[in-house]
Amino acid sequence: MLDTVNFWIATGFGLGLAPVAPGTFGSLLGIPLAWWLLSRPLVQQGSIIAVLLVLAVPVCHVAARHYAGLDHGSIVADEYLAFPLAVIGLAAARHPLVMVLAFGVYRFFDSIKPPPIHLAEYVHGGFGIVLDDVIAALVTWIVMAIGIKLWQRRTREQQLNS
Repeated sequence: MLDTVNFWIATGFGLGLAPVAPGTFGSLLGIPLAWWLLSRPLVQQGSIIAVLLVLAVPVCHVAARHYAGLDHGSIVADEYLAFPLAVIGLAAARHPLVMVLAFGVYRFFDSIKPPPIHLAEYVHGGFGIVLDDVIAALVTWIVMAIGIKLWQRRTREQQLNS
């Protein structure tokens, strides 16, 4: 019974079982979670994300045992639970287009796994499964924070010049 519940949580309630792009489909669950978290104070956002990421480690580890210890593509709890970290504290991400952009950037980094993200895959167990997604989310946050700041600066300059 517990293995079944864990499996469904790990596979994003079945979204991770999609025949193509299971990580992307599974990550979609992170969007409403991130949206809801952004309506909370920053300390609450951080606390809830931290708890979810800690819980993701054993969930992913147990699910990986089902796949001979591998970070199988259908295990997506790491993706959808790490995505809110990509927009934590970024109030502009409450705009649907900004949220979609953050999701796209996150999926890019999580899929391509450029350095240093790919190094996290060498960490064994559930921690390694979650760590690469956490790093992808942090890199996404940096890109989004810089992009939002530049956009706001550009908008202010345009307003001053008109």
